Amino acid sequence: MTTFPVVQADPGVTRQVLADHPDLMIVAFNFNQGAEGKLHHHPHVQSTFVKSGRFAFTINGEQTEVGPGDSFIIPSNAEHGAVCLEPGTLIDSFTPRRDDFL
Repeated sequence: MTTFPVVQADPGVTRQVLADHPDLMIVAFNFNQGAEGKLHHHPHVQSTFVKSGRFAFTINGEQTEVGPGDSFIIPSNAEHGAVCLEPGTLIDSFTPRRDDFL
């Protein structure tokens, strides 16, 4: 079993790969209040689970506030990003895996 390092993803945001396989990757993102996951897109389908905290998510121009226990799917190539309203952790799954995170 491989242990992956915690890396700085954006200011106030850390990322740690929890598990990976060529078809699937699980990643934890820890956010400080006010930190942003900047708007971006990628070819991977993404599932996000809010472990803790509150976030304002934007997906293809539509904004939604999410909190602990919420989960949702971000389609392939959808522009998305988040602003952390209360410190917390997101658990993201990507298919296929994000090789750029390895």
